[in-house]
Amino acid sequence: MSFYKAVTTVGGYTLASRILGFIRDILTASFLGAGPVADAFFIALKLPNFFRRITAEGAFSVAFVPMFSKIVVEEGEAEAKSFAEEAQAVMLATLLPFTVLCMIAMPWLLYIIAPGVHCSAGDPHCNPLRFHLAVTFSRITFPYIVMMSLTALLGGVLNSLKRFAAFAAAPMFFNITLIGALLFFAHKFPTAGHALAWGVAAAGVIQFTWILANCRKHRIAPRLRRPVLTPRIRKLFRLMLPGAIGAGATQINVFVDMILASLLPVGSISYLYYADRLYQFPLGVIGVAIGTALLPMLSQALKTGKDGEAGGLLTRAFETGLMLTLPAAFGLIVLAQEIMSVLFQRGAFTPMASVQSSHALIAYATGLPAFVLIKVFSTAYFARDDTSTPVKFAIACAILNTVLAIALIAPMKHVGIALATAIAAWVNMALLVHGLHKREHLDLTKGSVKRAALILLAALIMAAVVWALNTHVYHLMEGRFLHKAADLAALIGTGGVVYFSCLYIFGIFTLQSVKALFPKGKKQDTIDTVQRMEGQE
Repeated sequence: MSFYKAVTTVGGYTLASRILGFIRDILTASFLGAGPVADAFFIALKLPNFFRRITAEGAFSVAFVPMFSKIVVEEGEAEAKSFAEEAQAVMLATLLPFTVLCMIAMPWLLYIIAPGVHCSAGDPHCNPLRFHLAVTFSRITFPYIVMMSLTALLGGVLNSLKRFAAFAAAPMFFNITLIGALLFFAHKFPTAGHALAWGVAAAGVIQFTWILANCRKHRIAPRLRRPVLTPRIRKLFRLMLPGAIGAGATQINVFVDMILASLLPVGSISYLYYADRLYQFPLGVIGVAIGTALLPMLSQALKTGKDGEAGGLLTRAFETGLMLTLPAAFGLIVLAQEIMSVLFQRGAFTPMASVQSSHALIAYATGLPAFVLIKVFSTAYFARDDTSTPVKFAIACAILNTVLAIALIAPMKHVGIALATAIAAWVNMALLVHGLHKREHLDLTKGSVKRAALILLAALIMAAVVWALNTHVYHLMEGRFLHKAADLAALIGTGGVVYFSCLYIFGIFTLQSVKALFPKGKKQDTIDTVQRMEGQE
């Protein structure tokens, strides 16, 4: 499977999931708005995701996938499957008691991660209901960490064997489950937040079941065994430790944001959540797709001594990330309030909430290209089993993010929190690039730099055209929903035509280049790995 085909496979499913996620967020905004129930649910949603991104998608994945890929190449698929079983056993033995302990200690845990939700009666921003609901919702959602960590392990096995589709499709079930919870069960609970919290718990079980079924279909599902600290597991922990610190540093930024936002007026946590969801759309579709496809391919190229192929993969990932991310970033900046209004402004989500959320969205969007390129360049370290260098950069940027957020929160409120995150992301990306250049692991030719500059120019032209049309032709904030939605779709479509027309004129995007991205391969090439595994069992 080619790099671009893998990216489109992961990106296609991720895009479908993100569209469903938008539907979920539209319903969430309509049912919850940006009040105390919404704040409580978003705290409960972030809490298991914080630990999941450390134990699963963060430290675990970047350590497990290269090790698993290396074992496949050097020792065979059967031995790699045994390694996955060892990792699964230790993961369960660690996460199950941890989950139970956190559920018991949830009120005290919330004092640390969201101190503003626990307030005294004399506090003008006090809302006792918010703290009570945050504890209740968090206890319901926290077991999600176990299901998603197991899902990440099985997904890592599938991705390492270049079977990307099943794991990429898994998040769709999360969004479908929460949509169903709102539409069919919200009226059966005290609040819609309760229905969403139980939906999160159910979604974890459904996603794990989906991935497990796909692993069993291809006879690569790890079996249960007793946890043992084998030499391979000790090595996995050694590789995970700096990754866990790095992922933890990144996620600490999330909680610093939550702590600071909890000290602001009620609704600030929700403003940041809705803005985060919008900029996460292109980040998830582009950044996750490129990173997911790049890590196993880059790891195998390096393990087999194909340094030239590895360098080409990294350069293509850089250019692809820029080409897809820059127009998204400029589009979000130019149309922030219009997008927020069309998507969310209805029901309990007021015009004021729309405006406040759009301001945060603009701040986040300024850092979108950096967020995507961090995923690209950090992969170059992980593929070489270097999980410590990105950690040092992540810790430094976490400190910078915290200092900036504290400095900016007084004059800019919740917008300062978002802007601090974006600035720290650009610094992180610059450090990663500098480190790769210093080690001669990144060779951006003059041609690559020129293409990047032309991509930036095309995105600027697109942004100028969209702004002019919105200001002088469409007046998108006026009219009813269907009219505004149609105008927004027309603006986005026009922007896309302008952007890709510029790329075509600049010689970057041509029909021949598109065909070259997806070389036709024999079906046999895509199933050889699974057949070899089946033959060894």
